Amino acid sequence: MAANDTRIEGNTLLLGDGVRVRFIRTLRLPETGTHRLPPGLGEFPLRRVEDHPDTVPEQWRAKGGVMLPVHLREAMWLSFAGSPEPSALQVGVGKVCAISGEKWTGKLSRRPQNYVVLPRQPWLDGINSGKGTVRQFVAVPLGMGATVEGQVTGEETVGGLQLQAFPLAPKPRAAWREEQRRLAEERARHRAAAPRPPAGGGYGAPPPMPLAAPAGAPPAPGAAMGIGAGGSMRQEVYQDDRKARDWSDTPEARVFVHLVTPPEWRRITGEEPPPSPVDRAAYTRAGLPWYDYFDADGTDLAPSDALADVKPVGEWLGDDLDPWTPPAPHQITPLGPPPPPPGAPVADGDW
Repeated sequence: MAANDTRIEGNTLLLGDGVRVRFIRTLRLPETGTHRLPPGLGEFPLRRVEDHPDTVPEQWRAKGGVMLPVHLREAMWLSFAGSPEPSALQVGVGKVCAISGEKWTGKLSRRPQNYVVLPRQPWLDGINSGKGTVRQFVAVPLGMGATVEGQVTGEETVGGLQLQAFPLAPKPRAAWREEQRRLAEERARHRAAAPRPPAGGGYGAPPPMPLAAPAGAPPAPGAAMGIGAGGSMRQEVYQDDRKARDWSDTPEARVFVHLVTPPEWRRITGEEPPPSPVDRAAYTRAGLPWYDYFDADGTDLAPSDALADVKPVGEWLGDDLDPWTPPAPHQITPLGPPPPPPGAPVADGDW
């Protein structure tokens, strides 16, 4: 196992020098139709597994990594804002690649591409299941067959999320850093006063007013949770335009992300989990924003055949009782393309 350089800073995961990941709570989309990008409703809290050796399950201690609390059928997206250096990031859901739909290999591949390129990819909301669309990441218990892992592999033994980051190879990385240094000097020489942009807003910004949460769904049985597929939204997963040899053969960091039910979070950490998320009808009725993102220079990856066949979690968990209120045109906010010292390192393990 390679050396691991993973840390937690607040609720942000730092993987090596180039990757910053936040896990964002969001509205769960309807499982029919294709929708706008839903808003961010705050960050999931992160804790290191090794900080709770007496209360986490034994198999979690062996895998190491971090954990976060999530409600049954709650949706999330991964924010990569603030990732400074070019990096190739693999994202696994129960050790199934969320980009290619193939089983986790731990190595970069271009045929098919099994990673996203940062900072080009600003976020990832789900599995690469359609042309120009993804299906939302939704938390479900293991053992029902509803997870992406269960539908693609026929087994549910892993659960959680897996992340692994590869930096540029030494020569391309040195060249990129030198180019950034030169550009910074040039900007410093030509910097002119400019009006400050308005504060706040943007995809992932918390709602500007508090909203009442609905009655919580019944908790999932046990602590073992995985990722299923939710509603479909417009989002491209961008093709890598670098040469394959530009990337290092060795990952800089990796981490296993355990998904914990609220009761288990209380038992393990002694902390209260975030409340059940607000329902989407109340959010939309309040006039709060949804989002559109378009990158004219990016090329969308073809969808994965395996992931295109994944059925949404409603097939197992029943009809969605959260009413759907479409956002009005004035609520759609278009978005364009955006760092403190590291915290304690996160231990890696065997997975």
